[in-house]
Amino acid sequence: MKQTLLLVFVLFTLQSCIPLRIAPKIEDYKIKKGKKFKRSLSKRQMFIFEDSKEAEQFYNFVNVSFQLDDTNVYDDVPFEIDGQQYFFAWYEVEIPDKSINLLPVFVDLAFAVADMDTAFEDSYENRKGNWYLAIEVYNDLEPDCLVETSLSREDVLKYLRALKKEYLAAHNYNETIFKD
Repeated sequence: MKQTLLLVFVLFTLQSCIPLRIAPKIEDYKIKKGKKFKRSLSKRQMFIFEDSKEAEQFYNFVNVSFQLDDTNVYDDVPFEIDGQQYFFAWYEVEIPDKSINLLPVFVDLAFAVADMDTAFEDSYENRKGNWYLAIEVYNDLEPDCLVETSLSREDVLKYLRALKKEYLAAHNYNETIFKD
């Protein structure tokens, strides 16, 4: 009985995956310094949310909604709130979940002890991508409109929440042009 339990425990351990990195779960949105979320982003505060759609869908949405004709779709996208001109830049960011699978490691270790070539060296790690959209907002008066001390922060957040809701709800981006 003890040997059976030991065998089950060893098999369970060998088949398990050890998480090395787990991507954050964002329920609605998060305001965070871009650099702290992903090193490749700027130091400005960013409006970050999970992107459940296919790649390039936000590009299409911004291009059609703001009638940009494929010009400056990533940077300096203009919008107005109460007659005040603002700009936003956005980034598609991937943060993969990363785990290590123990079974191939032990099998390759056994092969190495027996002076045989390794069989699973390329499959130790498992990755699953998680995609996010990060948006920064600025204007001529404020270089970072999402920082807590910004005078326009609440208005900008209201606008970004509405933009996120519209993006996630839209199926045909041409319908955003004809909305009331």
